[in-house]
Order: sequence, then structure tokens, then C-alpha cells
Amino acid sequence: MSTDAQIIRNFSIIAHIDHGKTTLTDRLLRLTNTVSDRNLIERMMDSNPIEKERGITIKLAPVRMEHEGFVYNLIDTPGHVDFGYEVSRSLAACEGALLVVDATQGIQAQTLSNFEKASALGLDIIPVINKIDLPSAEVDNVSLELMEVLHIDLEKIVRVSAKSGLNVEQLLPAIRKNIRPPVGKTDTPLRSLVFTSVYHPHKGVIAYVKVVEGKLTIQSKLRLMATDTSFLPVELGIFSPQMVPVDTLSAGEVGYICTGIKDVSKVTVGDTITEEQTVKLIERLPGYKEPQPMVYMEFYPIDGDDFVLLQDAMSKLTLHDAALRYASTHSPALGNGLRVGFLGILHAEIVRERLEREFDLDLIATSPSVSYQITDISGKDREIKTPADMPDPTQIKQIREPMTTATIFTPKIYLGAVMQLTEDHRGVLLGVQDVGSRVRCQYRIPLAELIVQFHDQLKSVTSGFASLEYELIGYEPVDAVKLNILVHNEVVEPLSVIVVRDRAEQIGRAITKKLKEVLDRQMFEVSIQAAIGGKVVARETLKSYRKDVTQHLYGGDATRRQKLLKKQVKGKKRMKEIGKVNINQEAFMAVLER
Repeated sequence: MSTDAQIIRNFSIIAHIDHGKTTLTDRLLRLTNTVSDRNLIERMMDSNPIEKERGITIKLAPVRMEHEGFVYNLIDTPGHVDFGYEVSRSLAACEGALLVVDATQGIQAQTLSNFEKASALGLDIIPVINKIDLPSAEVDNVSLELMEVLHIDLEKIVRVSAKSGLNVEQLLPAIRKNIRPPVGKTDTPLRSLVFTSVYHPHKGVIAYVKVVEGKLTIQSKLRLMATDTSFLPVELGIFSPQMVPVDTLSAGEVGYICTGIKDVSKVTVGDTITEEQTVKLIERLPGYKEPQPMVYMEFYPIDGDDFVLLQDAMSKLTLHDAALRYASTHSPALGNGLRVGFLGILHAEIVRERLEREFDLDLIATSPSVSYQITDISGKDREIKTPADMPDPTQIKQIREPMTTATIFTPKIYLGAVMQLTEDHRGVLLGVQDVGSRVRCQYRIPLAELIVQFHDQLKSVTSGFASLEYELIGYEPVDAVKLNILVHNEVVEPLSVIVVRDRAEQIGRAITKKLKEVLDRQMFEVSIQAAIGGKVVARETLKSYRKDVTQHLYGGDATRRQKLLKKQVKGKKRMKEIGKVNINQEAFMAVLER
């Protein structure tokens, strides 16, 4: 049985991290009796164990709720900056959004970013001030902020406490009144948007869809337009929040299609599903802008035989995560591995943790790097994703690095510390604006500075009160060099890094010092050097073991002792000329955690 579009409301909950999106979702599930008290567990929509442990949402999750004759399709979204692409995907499947703001913290960096994303898509926005029951709540001040910064009408604001349930019942009438129903007609050819997908060993790829126009039935022969793949659905259904099979999905509804397709690359996020016979009559839906990887890391299995398992695991994760990009690579020191592109450091951490936990892989990860653009002396442009791709300095005319505009919200008392930190990371201040008791700072800052420890340091200097959001704005010229690390006069490529010339010596000293601590001593002396081209900028020497070759001598002529020591020196010299140093994995790990 199909549902009339006039009684459907499709909406998302968007907010800064930790402002209470997932708790509010749990409360709405209970209020609409979608989940009974007996079955309700905290953070119901966070299915992944990593989501539950870290208390963050990584993957968007849909759910259908029915209350007083209306159908509410809610898509819970992540709040962290690295998963912004998940937010934009779920917003494209909605007509409205609840913008949740913490009554104790007010507007934060991602509140603003998500509001702008929703406004750009023309969504109806309902502002919700959450946590009003806390003693430190400043409801009036936050209401003023919403009116001043986001130009929101006071009467539209709903004030709730998701944890205690206070005023949450006011939300459903507000959603009915202020969010428009879907506009699609059921009597036109079928067009449905794939907004995410998961893999099931028996049912194949399960596509999560919003039916934009027409009607989807279990008997229909369907076609994926981007990959030109036909299939008969194994199962159709809705989320409540578990998967519940149905026979029909009509315009405006959100649900899932079990495609039975086993090749994960055939079902792409943002694709349009239509019926086989109408494929020539319709245009594809606009879909999504492809997320661009910002940060690159290389993963190598500790056991070389696990490389095939690593490839298989990555192909499965890529289905869940449209932003992942990977390609095979090889390192003389670490063997076969994968070069993987991520949206940010948290994204990389989560993927690495999932590979180790869900697929039982032991991995070495290289230090994160960004992609640089290079113009060589012949005027040809190319992209450099790892230090190993960097050409000889004499062949380079210009290097350009990715730049971002970063928005930082911080309490006024920490403004000096934030300015100092951003200055240390090559940031340029663009503007400062008062927002109630806090300050909004805008900076132009290189992405390479943001990806390594900047977020941790920002939280540290502001006692955890600052928030950060950044957006890539293009590439700018930089005086950068490749810093080679040589062990026993041989370049160890996986340890090489691209750095700004001014800091090359400082970083070189730090790496060589660290290597000296963790490398195993040999029977011969080992030099550890950091060099730019042919110029050594830092050096440490790992002393050799020394066997006492004269211990068996007693008394007698001193020349015998000298003769034996000279013989030992000669032997060590020869050993040094042919000696190879095996670099243990602890050495890689120590330098990568620099």
C-alpha cells in the first residue's frame, strides 16, 4: 500500500558534535512509539561499535516514525567535520532540517556550516535549543545568537531537553507545520535517489533510497542509470528502525532496496534508480558532488600475506563510505600496501580502526600527507600525493599546497592562545567577530598544518571549549622541500616527508633523534641523516657494539694488543661497507607518531 505524499515529512537533524542529535532521535523514537521502552537502548541509531565507544555518529542512519496519521522520515547525521559529506547527502534526501544548538555552548563552527549547507539546498529549518534543563543553560542568550547570526524568527525556536524529554512533544506539530511535504507525483515514471548503501552477504548491495517521483514495486524490473545495471529487487522495505519489508514505496517515501547485486562498484551513491521500460524517458537526478580526499596515508599489512585480505576489506568499506579512495602501492621496506585518500584525520583513524577490528588486520600506517601540485621546468602540471612521487628539486619550477579557510569559535579569554597557535601553524587572520560571550575567528591556513595534531592542540589551549570547521579554497605557492631520511647512506622512502623549507632542519633533527633511540645497534657504526637533495641538514650516529678482542691476552708486549684492535677496526670498516641495516617496525611506528 502506498502512502500519500501530503502526510509525509522528510527531515534531518543537524548540529555541531555533542549537541544532542542522537539523544533527540532516541527521544523521538520513544515519543512516536516506533521503539518500545523495552527495546530502546541508548544511542539507538549508532550501530557501529566504534560509534558507541567514541560517542560520535559516523554513518547517516534513516528511520520511519508514524504518529497521529503522519509519517516522519528522519535521517540522523554525523556532526564531526570529517563526515560533512554524509550530512550533505542526507540533506539532499529531505525537505527540512532540525538545527539543534546546545543551550550551554551556543552556535559553534559546525552549527554554522550545517546551517549554510541546509540553506543552500532550500530546506525548511526549525531551530531547536537543546539541554535547557542544565544549570549552566543560557537559553535567552542562545536565542539572541540564533536571531543575530542566523537571522531566525524568535517564534520558530523550539526549546527542549532531549535527555529529560521536556517539551519534545512540541517538535512533531512544529515539523508538520513548518516543513513542507515532498512534491513528487506517483503517476509519473519512477525516479529514486540512492543516498547511501551497505553490503549484505545474501541480499547483495542494499541501496538506501528516497523515491522522488513515481512508484516502486517488488515486481518492477529496475535499472541503475549511472552504471547501466539492470536487476530485479530481492526485497523492498522501510526502516522502523530495523528493516521491515513492504511491497510498494511511492513518491516522497524513504526506504531500502535489496538489489541482489554482488559487485559493490555497480551501486554508486547519488545514482538514480528507475524502471527498465522508462529509462529513456527520464533524466537522471542531480546526485551528489564527489567528495574529494584531502589527506593521504599508506596502509601496509604487517604480515605480507594479508595484502589480499586488506584489498578485500577496503573494497567492502568503500561501499559503506563514498569518500574513500585507494590504490595499490609498493615500498621496498614494507612490501605491498594501499595508498588511501581520506577527508580528514578522524576519518583516517576510524577507517584504520575498522580495518583492524572488523577484518582482523594488523597494519602499519604511514604519516598523513596532503596532495601538492607541481609545475616542472617544462611547464607541465602534476599532482604529488606522497613524498615518493616528488621529483628532483632541480626539475621543479613551482610547488602549490592546498589552503583552507578555517572558522574557529572560542571563548574570549582564550583568544590570545588561539592566535598564537594559528600563527605557529602559518595561519593568516582574515577577521574576528563577537558572538555573545564568544569570538568567531576566520583564518587562512594550509591544510598540511591542520591535519597533524592541530585539532588536539586547539582543544588543549582552550580547555576543550573551541570548535573548528574548515573548507578547502584552492592551492597557493609554497617553498616546500622533500626531506629524505637516510639510514647507513640509503634513502628510506617511507620515512621521507614534504616540509616547508624553514622548518626542514627542525623536523630533520626530531626524526633522526627519534630513529637513534629506536633502531637496533649493529656490529658497525650507522649514520642516520636527514637531507634535502644532496645537502644533509641533520645527523645522528648509532654507535656499534664493541667486542673486547683483547680479553684473552695476559701481560706481555703492548704491540700485540694494538695489532688485534687494528685488525678489529679493519674488519668493522669492511663490514660497514657491505653492512645492511634492517629497520624494525617500531622505528617506523615511532617516526610516524612524531
